[in-house]
Amino acid sequence: MDTNAFMATIHKLDCRKGLDLILHTPGGGISATEHLVYYLKEKFGNNIRAIIPQMAMSAGTMLACSCNSIVMGKQSCLGPFDPQFNGISAERVLKEFDHAIDHIKKEPSSIPLWQVIIGKYHPTFLQQCELAKKRSKKIVKKWLTENMFLNEENAAEKAARVAQYFTDTEANEEHVRHISIKEAQACGLKILQLEDDQKLQDLVLTVHHAYMHTFSKAPTLVKAIENHMGMGMFNFSN
Repeated sequence: MDTNAFMATIHKLDCRKGLDLILHTPGGGISATEHLVYYLKEKFGNNIRAIIPQMAMSAGTMLACSCNSIVMGKQSCLGPFDPQFNGISAERVLKEFDHAIDHIKKEPSSIPLWQVIIGKYHPTFLQQCELAKKRSKKIVKKWLTENMFLNEENAAEKAARVAQYFTDTEANEEHVRHISIKEAQACGLKILQLEDDQKLQDLVLTVHHAYMHTFSKAPTLVKAIENHMGMGMFNFSN
């Protein structure tokens, strides 16, 4: 199809109506998420609702926190967004270094052991972990106070509590831990239950299952974009 014609129809969207973002993702990078949130806010302002039919883990949870509300079903889940480096938790790396220092002070003979363990990290890795930890909390608190908790009393405190909850590696234990709708509501997020609106639930699950089925049957399909006029673009890997 004509790419220019497709993009022209995208630009005709009435962004004043806001955006319902159906979000299903295992996560991703902080920088990519931050850029995506910036773009969506430029297009739709604060009028964005995240709908999570199944899961929005890690950076997906961060993206959901940038919206004015979140819709989850009984089967849906969010996840901790403690920064990871090649599957290694930045927070746990920092704690490992602190543990190494304490252990060496008490037992100097353990230095050779800790040299082997700590030696696997490059010189600036500690600083990277510290900055990533601070950045993830900082941007989520900013998004929450500017949208979901906007005009609420103690918005900054609420945002800080949510950010702390989702980055607490001791409480969450695993980066892949699934956080249910009840837990997410209890920590302070503004969440609606998908089952409360049967029509919306049917529409959301229809779209979700259609895309899941499409990607499962076309393993080389990496991107599918469709618009409100029945036009689509599909990219396949080589």
